[in-house]
Amino acid sequence: MKEFRVAVVGVTGAVGQEMLKVLEERKFPVSEIRPLASSRSQGKKVNFRGREWTVEVLDQNSFRGVDIALFSAGASISREFAPLAAQSGCVVIDNSSAFRQDPDVPLIVPEINPHRIKDYRQRNIIANPNCTTIISLMPLKPLHDYGKIKRVIAASYQATSGAGAKAMAELEEQTKAYISQEEIVPHVFPQQIAFNVIPHIDVFLDNYYTKEEMKMVWESRKILEEENLLISATCVRVPVLRAHAVAINIETEQKITRDKAIELLSSFPGVKVVDDPEHLLYPTPLMAAGKDECLVGRIREDISSPLGLNLWVVGDQLRKGAALNAVQIAELLAPEIS
Repeated sequence: MKEFRVAVVGVTGAVGQEMLKVLEERKFPVSEIRPLASSRSQGKKVNFRGREWTVEVLDQNSFRGVDIALFSAGASISREFAPLAAQSGCVVIDNSSAFRQDPDVPLIVPEINPHRIKDYRQRNIIANPNCTTIISLMPLKPLHDYGKIKRVIAASYQATSGAGAKAMAELEEQTKAYISQEEIVPHVFPQQIAFNVIPHIDVFLDNYYTKEEMKMVWESRKILEEENLLISATCVRVPVLRAHAVAINIETEQKITRDKAIELLSSFPGVKVVDDPEHLLYPTPLMAAGKDECLVGRIREDISSPLGLNLWVVGDQLRKGAALNAVQIAELLAPEIS
């Protein structure tokens, strides 16, 4: 297979570092890594395949000769530099929210809608979905294919990793301060995150939902190609370092029993059923951290609705929720651009 010159934008951040790790673990055919970041990181070293690479400053000339650019530096950076990268001839896989709702940009979870990969040709940009959307849809896809989901109610429990490396550090620092009975002053989060939960992720919109909650609505409809799917979400930040959890209730057109759900979920790639109440086995963030699979448990028929089903899914935000999904998109893309 052809080897590719790959740029990683935001390489010194939590997701950027995870992208390097996943590229190496999955043996993606890379001939050259171009680590890119802001001027604050210029000259730093990153490791890839046993070699140190020097971080370069991101600018309009950074993508000359690059085949694939993985972006993990935020929406404002993506809006400015992704079109420049695309115009230079490389294909952008963008982890931000900048292009997810663009009708000319495919929004891809490889296990769910791989057929959309060919749509990259319209803009030379592919969007990576929101982390919570990916983790939620992984178990919902096989259930939807079997019973057709009519309505989704979701409540997320999102780790600090979703807000980046500084947010993870804030949780650690606040935890130490709390134990030492020192004053806690939040900087990254609007309120103290240690020993607390915050029902507020991203900005509030006119309908009183947060943008994070509406991302789940908009993105799920686009990925599943169900523009009228009924979805409501409440997204909550919790004092966990890594891996998001989501409690999901669905209503389907065709009844799905617990046993049938377990059968469907067990055979779907990227999903692992962890559901053994007798032995107190169910997914937790610690169990999912560092894992590629989305773990699903607490599967039970809804006692309030004859066509309802409840489940609990946990996935690593930095892996399947971000870096892994982006690299899987690159793997789908590779034969298209070879």
